[in-house]
Amino acid sequence: MTDFNRPARLNRTVLALLGLLLLAAGGFTMATHFGRLRVLDPAATLVPGTAAPPTWVWYVTAAVAVLLGLLALRWILAQLTRRPPTRTWRFDTDPDRGRTELAADTAVVPFTEELRAHPGVHQARATLAGTREAPRLALVVTLAHDGDPQEIREHLATEALPRLHQALDLEAFPVSVEFRFAATTGRSLR
Repeated sequence: MTDFNRPARLNRTVLALLGLLLLAAGGFTMATHFGRLRVLDPAATLVPGTAAPPTWVWYVTAAVAVLLGLLALRWILAQLTRRPPTRTWRFDTDPDRGRTELAADTAVVPFTEELRAHPGVHQARATLAGTREAPRLALVVTLAHDGDPQEIREHLATEALPRLHQALDLEAFPVSVEFRFAATTGRSLR
């Protein structure tokens, strides 16, 4: 959700470029092998004077390639996770009478709805991460073209966050706010 880890964007870009390069190399190899490209002779050996390796080498090579491909796929899917993990909070004041559970995502819905209704705010997303004893709020506010970040920051500090603290019955906790600006084309600028 937020860009706490700025190198992650570079990581995703490098992974995407590496994937495209490997796809192009594989396509070139297949097209050359099946004679669609006449750049190289498909019957020529890579290293002159050597015999073909045993059959088991091809199976091991294929298994390693599949394993590496699956690991790379898992790695790139992990890059898509951009928000901190949330938890379900438990309020155990009297265990004999039961307990109350509150999903952290549900707790911030009224907060984000209030923020979206504020003038100059185009979109607002919040993630309440951590435990109830050590919560962290990650907030991404997309401003409309007439939005004033300073005014919205003051609204957060004086009204919205104190209400959230009161609703959750918590003292102040760390909050990171990322402001983005909505473009006329609908894309966000950073």
